[in-house]
Parts: sequence; structure tokens; C-alpha cells
Amino acid sequence: MKLVVLIISVLVINSCSSVQKNQISAEAKEIDKNKVMLNFKEGPQTFIYKTKHDYTKFVPILLSDDKSEIVSYPHPRDVFYKGDLAYPTELKGGYLLDNRGINSNVAFLNITYEDYSKLESAPPLEELEAMILDKNPLVEMYNCGNRFTFKNGASDLNKLIENNGLEDCKCLVKE
Repeated sequence: MKLVVLIISVLVINSCSSVQKNQISAEAKEIDKNKVMLNFKEGPQTFIYKTKHDYTKFVPILLSDDKSEIVSYPHPRDVFYKGDLAYPTELKGGYLLDNRGINSNVAFLNITYEDYSKLESAPPLEELEAMILDKNPLVEMYNCGNRFTFKNGASDLNKLIENNGLEDCKCLVKE
């Protein structure tokens, strides 16, 4: 009789232990789901940024390091991303996800993506220089690694923002 009670007690204790272990591993998986892993391997990088003003509808160009000249600008056919105009994706906290190919030397023109996409060719450099709205539009900018790391795109990036994950990204600009 004592042996039966002992066996039943051991089984009950072990079953509680297994339930507790299952609960712990379920919690750990949930934590892992909310953790977004960054990977800075080669490939298209993920740039998240904030600007001084709302430039989301305006075409970005790239300036030299000293911001004295234009080094890159799109052809009107190049202002699309996945078939749509390459507006940045709005994220939580006022952050934007770049879909055009900017970096910390970005400036914005005073022409919208829509109007620019209707041009036959890009304006001459002199005209582009006269169209610059702001040579220093960024308040913050982060490189969060290879874009293909984020399987759920904006959702993963919003989790990163919510969980203070931008601290793990490479800070490129912070005023």
C-alpha cells in the first residue's frame, strides 16, 4: 500500500513538473517571438528614420558627405517599389521605413513622387539643386541590418521599436 502511494506521489509530482516545464518553454517561445534578431550581412539594408517635417510624399536624393552637391537622384521610372510609388512605410513612434534607397546624406526635393513619376526624364542637376527643400532633414536614422531578415516587414520593425530594439541598430543620425 505504501508503495502504491509512493508511486502515485512520484507520478503526480513529475506531472506537475512537466506542466511547469511546458509553461516555461511556452513563455520562452512567446518571448522569442517578440524578439527581432538583427543581421548585418551584405544585401539591402533596412533604414528607419524620422525627419524634421513630413517629407513622405517628396522625392529623396543623395548629397555628398559635405552636402555641397547631388551625388545620386532617381530617374522618374525609379521612384517605384514593388509596382507602387516608393513612399516610406509608416511605423510606430513616428518612424519611417525607407523604400527608396536613402542614407544619412538624404535631401528631399519639392516635387512629389506622383508628379516626378510623370516626368519623361530627370531634370538637369541645376534644376534639381534649386528644388531641394532641406539638405538636413533627418532627426534620427538607424541601419537595422539586412532587409531580408525581417520576415514580417513592418510588423517586425514595429516590434523592434516597441521593445527598444533600435538600440541594437547602427545609429547613423541622432540630433
